[in-house]
Amino acid sequence: MKRLRSISVRRGPSHNVVSISSREQKGGRTAASLVPPNPSLEKLRAVAARCRACDLWKTGTQTVFGEGQASARVMFVGEQPGDREDLAGRPFVGPAGMLLDRALVQAGIDRDQVYVTNVVKHFKWVADERGKRRIHKKPSASEINACRPWLDAELAVVKPEVLVCLGATAAQSLLGRKFSVSRQRGELVHSELARYVLATVHPSSLLRMPDEKDRHAEFERFVDDLRKVAGLISSRGPSSTVTKLAS
Repeated sequence: MKRLRSISVRRGPSHNVVSISSREQKGGRTAASLVPPNPSLEKLRAVAARCRACDLWKTGTQTVFGEGQASARVMFVGEQPGDREDLAGRPFVGPAGMLLDRALVQAGIDRDQVYVTNVVKHFKWVADERGKRRIHKKPSASEINACRPWLDAELAVVKPEVLVCLGATAAQSLLGRKFSVSRQRGELVHSELARYVLATVHPSSLLRMPDEKDRHAEFERFVDDLRKVAGLISSRGPSSTVTKLAS
């Protein structure tokens, strides 16, 4: 029997409106004051374009907000936009995004049922030694915290049936610092964020693998994780009985 892990996740008093004032009080400067009441995705995207809650706007080309329909049944959350996304102003359009699209097709998930976004909405980077390429740099805890109200608002508007965290940064931001993707990959996690919540690797991690056979094997594992998601949004539901552990 597959067990459902219980993780405490902070959530507002209403599913429609996420409470983010407390996050602003405890975690320093955030985008909380910018989030409009009863927002649509279009309104959120427009306001987020002017976000200055952290300093990443100074080096990023533009805010890269989430993309997809408000009726999307699945939300994928990654770490941050990459170089291609920063220039295009759209999430998951670079090599990792193309790999995700390919995996979605193989898993049988309609792209129209998917909303894609990131924990952080600006590209954090450092120049390479020759100064010709922008190299991804992991966002800090304060930058993640500053951007969190945007993600909370996206979750409140979309209300996905399935929430998929891509990689450690997204998983630990949403499910707690002790969450381990390597140990808990593909497991259903008890959370108030969505009916079904799970984590898997970020597709960019596959692209960094030097061995082609390893990349192929890990891509197949990634597709298998997405097939679990496909089962959750089908009439079949979970493929096995889940049990909530006592906290």
